Amino acid sequence: MQERTSSRIVVMTAGGTNPQVMINALARHFPDLHVIEEQPETKGALLRRRARRFGWATAIGQLLTMVASRLGKNVAARRSAEIIRDYGLSAEPNPAIPVTCVPSLNDPACLAMVTKLQPAAIFTISCRILSPQTLAAIPCPVVNFHAGINPMYRGQMGGYWSLVEGDEKNFGTTVHLVDKGIDTGGTLYEKRLTPSRADSLATYPLLMTAACVDISVRALQDAIGGTLKPYRPQGPSVVRFPPTIWTWVYHGFTKGIW
Repeated sequence: MQERTSSRIVVMTAGGTNPQVMINALARHFPDLHVIEEQPETKGALLRRRARRFGWATAIGQLLTMVASRLGKNVAARRSAEIIRDYGLSAEPNPAIPVTCVPSLNDPACLAMVTKLQPAAIFTISCRILSPQTLAAIPCPVVNFHAGINPMYRGQMGGYWSLVEGDEKNFGTTVHLVDKGIDTGGTLYEKRLTPSRADSLATYPLLMTAACVDISVRALQDAIGGTLKPYRPQGPSVVRFPPTIWTWVYHGFTKGIW
């Protein structure tokens, strides 16, 4: 582990509104912040990967939910703007924040940039899983922002699944260290929230991002200061995936959870 000689933070992401909100907020606390942005995975590649794991019917059903969710983001634009305003944040790209674009965070170009920047810590949000080889080559703590409470809601759309399962008390976010598993690294901080009735699959992630800037900042400050204290939270460990379109519609009509 390298000696901490700076307070530089590197954010790794595939881009998007929610990561930009977090990046802008972090830059207020960490002026020496640099972003490494990978190209998002194509819908075709994502569909084929999920089909290999779940079968084509489920994969297509999940993809349709993603499409519906994107349409929902347009419908939920007013609520999204309200969240950003209420938390005093911004989703606009900040030209003062340096950004390096790479094909993938697991590409040698990414590691070359990390070596050049020598950050005190790396913060990942909305990006591909880092390969074991990439993780092994990174000489500083890697902290992840996860929109779900670990270990019960690992994977994707943890807030949605907590509501569907009647577990509203565990609607929230985890900031944790990254290891070789899917959201299995030691927890640093977690925070529970209460979504508005106006929130849905389209706005849950933004709400979590906006409301949990504070624990993200705290974790990175700990990383810079060498005072990280990861722990293992209790509870069953379950990996979650996006609902199929028929599952999403069913819970929407029967439980009012969209």
